Formats: sequence, structure tokens, C-alpha cells
Amino acid sequence: MEKSRQQHILRWLRQQRKHGARGLRTASLLGFAGALVIIAQAWLLASLLQNLIVAQQPRGALLYEFLLLLLCFILRAGLNYAREMAGYRAGVAIRRALRQQVLDRLNALGPAWIQGKPAGSWATLLLEQIEEMQEYYARYLPQMSLAVFVPFAILIAIFPINWAAGLILLATAPLIPLFMAMVGMGAAEANRRNFVALARLSGDFYDRLRGRETLRLFHRAKAEQQAIAESTTDFRERTMEVLRLAFLSSAVLEFFASLAIAVVAVYFGFSYLGELNFGHYGSGVTLFAGFLALILAPEFFQPLRDLGTFYHAKAQAVGGADALERFLTESPDTVSNGTAAVAFDTPVTLQARDLVVMTAQGEALSQPLNFTLAAGKRVALIGQSGAGKTALMNVLLGFLPYQGELRVNGHELRDISRDSWQQQLAWVGQNPNLPATTLRENLLLNSTVDETTLNCVLECAGVNAFLARLPQGLDTPLGEGGFGLSVGQAQRIAVARALLKSARLLLLDEPGSGLDSQSEQHVMNALQQAATQQTTLIITHQLHDLASWDEVWVMQSGQLVQQGSWQQLMAQDGPLREMVQHRQQEIV
Repeated sequence: MEKSRQQHILRWLRQQRKHGARGLRTASLLGFAGALVIIAQAWLLASLLQNLIVAQQPRGALLYEFLLLLLCFILRAGLNYAREMAGYRAGVAIRRALRQQVLDRLNALGPAWIQGKPAGSWATLLLEQIEEMQEYYARYLPQMSLAVFVPFAILIAIFPINWAAGLILLATAPLIPLFMAMVGMGAAEANRRNFVALARLSGDFYDRLRGRETLRLFHRAKAEQQAIAESTTDFRERTMEVLRLAFLSSAVLEFFASLAIAVVAVYFGFSYLGELNFGHYGSGVTLFAGFLALILAPEFFQPLRDLGTFYHAKAQAVGGADALERFLTESPDTVSNGTAAVAFDTPVTLQARDLVVMTAQGEALSQPLNFTLAAGKRVALIGQSGAGKTALMNVLLGFLPYQGELRVNGHELRDISRDSWQQQLAWVGQNPNLPATTLRENLLLNSTVDETTLNCVLECAGVNAFLARLPQGLDTPLGEGGFGLSVGQAQRIAVARALLKSARLLLLDEPGSGLDSQSEQHVMNALQQAATQQTTLIITHQLHDLASWDEVWVMQSGQLVQQGSWQQLMAQDGPLREMVQHRQQEIV
């Protein structure tokens, strides 16, 4: 990673402090208070040793000092605990805000853009990479201020007692951050490579897990197993590289801190032996000065050592924030979200003139499309896979940008607020999603429906066929993604949910997928009946029931090649007739 890129990411990370600013300030203030307690504790210890050893005072006369020392121990422990908790809460608040930013961004981009990357990479972005920033915000940032304040306060306490000990500490202090920076130069890059490998491994593993049946069918299981093993080995090697850097950083800090403390101890030892006679202010090197300097010397380097210990947290945060910052700032705006909130009192009419569906990168997904979907009409859209049907559906859902005109009751779709527009839509896709906890919540989605209407819809969608087998009926808890239900049962629930919504436009993307022939016919009859109450567009590969729809649109190579009623199109020599004849030959 280039140095300019690292600096940019660090600035971005610091900007996120605002989400936990109160907790970070509290952690720093508690750290400052703890530093003052450390100095008071060292002063009391040195004074007690001076009075007991040199002044030969009885221990009973020093009871007050002993109580104060005990109070310092308790107070220091309490302040350290409070500082850790304040930093932890600040880190949690910042991570929660970052996850919210990612989720908001994903929501704005829409599923059409999200499907361009494996689900495992999004899980890595939301979980592992953001999680790695906890230590950076909870410990590293507060420790940066403590690494300056605590040594400075200790120097102020030592210099009036012995300037030689203060100079030794002052001269050796820069060695620790210097070597820490030298060791840490490669740490951020190692962490970034580690996160890239983790995202790739997560995505590959999830994709292979989803396609395990296909891999087994084509005898690719062993080959993909070998590929996963190689990716795992690569990730393990990168992880060990990060750990080596972390251990090296700690070893360097410990070495220089121990060396500096040893120099202070040697100075006082030779001073007491009479070999050295400088550093004091004319009164000689006292036992109090030696004990005070030796007690505070480890405390002088401890904030710098802690900063070095937490320095790998900075490297981890930089590595994790690389992809996160790039996603939040550089991911394209796939759809211009308008601001107009249009009220729809009647079924919608869609009119397209030279409509070209575009990708997020500005590439065309279709030829210019011209069509009119009249209010209340029921239209079936057919075509081979890859013809552009789903792309057109994503435009109507508001998830893909477009060029040309697409008007809804005379209003340009790109000018209408996405939330306002999607309130008018009911959609059933090929892969049903049941995010709520219970079956009833998945059906209603915070809306209210009377029991008569609900039971009627459940009957029409075929949900009643398996509802009695659920332990708690509509209040049965469901696992993530509808655990405990078959794909067909989940699809019926999705159909019922669409029928319960008071929508002006019904969009259906092969709603019969995952159903057996009898259930599919049941669901399609319910949808055809509901479609009479609103404008409806359905994508389907089933040709046997197209005659019951008002219009049939045939799509090939990104363009609408035929539009009209079933009877009109079957009377022509065209793609629809060829598809029907080909299907009949396959059946024979």
C-alpha cells in the first residue's frame, strides 16, 4: 500500500472518532488521572523507604502514609478499569456506526449491484474487517495521548529530584517510537493482504458451499477441495506473517525499555558506591531519589510499550479500513434517488421510450426498449436466460440506472423518491427471503390486516396446506432464512406477503420456481386472480398458461421483439411460435 494511501486511510479512521467522541475523551481523562495517581504512588513508596531505612522511623508513625499508599493502589485499579470500559464502549459505538454506514450504502446500491460480489466477501466486510477496528479505537487512540502525557508528567516529577536520571529517560524515550514505526511499516501492508485473502477465501468457500451439488454432479468436488486447501494455506501463511511482525514489535520495545531502565539502575548503583557524583542539586544522591527514579522508570516506558503493543491494532485497522473506505467512498451511485413523493391513487401505467438498462459502471444491458404497460393490464414477459428480463425487472424495482424515458403515470421514474416508489410495489422473486422472526411477522411486515382477509390470502396462496403442521401456526418462530421450511413453502409465504400488500404494481419473477406442478398451479391461479386488481408484470418460462394473460412480451438479446396478445403472436411466424413448437417437440 502506498504511503499516501495509508495516510488517507488514517485520516478517514480518525474522522470516524466522532461516533464515539465522548467515550474516547472519557478514556483519555481517566488515563491522565491514572498517571497522576502513579506519580503519587511512587512518591509515597520512595518516601516510606527513605523514612524506614535511612531515617529509621517506626512503622506506627507512618500509618497515614501506608493508608494513602493503599488508597493509591485501589484508585489506580479503579481508574484503569473505568478507562478500559470507556474505551470499549467508544469502540462499540464507532463499529456500530460503521456497520450502519455499510448497510445504508448496500441498501442504496440495491441487490442488483450487491450480487456482483460473493456473499462471503460482504460478510467479511461487515464482520471481520470492522471488528478489527475495536482495538484501534478502544485502546490505541487513547494510548496515543497517554504516551505523551504520562512520560511528560513523570519527567516533571523526576527532574527536580535528579536531573541525570531525567536526562537518561528523556534521551532513550525516542528510541521506542522510532523502532516501533520502523517495524510497523510493513504491518499495515501485511494486514491488508491478510484481509484480501480472507475476503477471497470467504467468498470462494461460500460459493462452493452453495454449489456443492453441482460440483458433485460434474465430479469437481476433489478439484475444488484442493483449491480451498490452497487458499487456506495462503491465508494461514499471511496470518503468521502478521503475527511475526507483532511479536517482533513487542520484542524491540521490551529490549529498549529494559536497556533504558538498566542504565538508570547502573547510574544510581555507581552513585551510591561513590564512583559517580553528578545529577543531584548539591545534596548528594539520596535513597529517596534513587527509589523514586527506579519506581517511575518502568512507568515512564509503560505507556510507550503499551502503545507499541497496540500498534498492531493500528496496522489491523488500516488493513481492514482499506476495502471499507474504498467501498463507502468509491462505490458508484447505481440509481439517482429522486426526491419527488408521488401519490398513486390508481393502478400505474408504465411508458418506456428508448429505455436502455445500464450497469453501475455505465455499460448497456439492453437495446433501446419501447413499451406501454397500461393500468390494470396483466403482462407475461418471456425469453431465454440472459435475454435481459431480470435487468428490466431491476429497473422497474429501482435498483439499476437507465437511459431514455421511463414514465410512471406521466412522472419520470428517476425523479420519484425510491422509498415512495417502492411503497407502490409488490414483488415475488425466485429466492424467497423471510427476515422476520415468526411466520406472521414475515407475512405482515409491520402492517395490520384483519383475520378474514389474512385467512383468505393464506388459502389462495396455499399456505394453509402446511400451516396446520407448524407447532404454533402463524406464530411459529423461524430460523435465519426460513429454517424449517422447504423452498416451496417459503415461496408460498412470499406470494401471500405480496398479495397482502396494497400495491399498485405487482412484479413477479418466476414465482412458481421451487414448487411442484400442483402447488405451482395453485399459486399461479391465486396470482392471476390478484393481478386483476393492479398492474402486473410476470417473468415466466411456463408457456402453457400464457393465453390467460392480457399481453405477452417476448425478449431476445436485450430487446423486445414481440408484443401483443397470445392469439395475435401465435398467428404470426415469430419467436413465440418457435418457442412453443420447440417445447412441444421436447415433450414428444
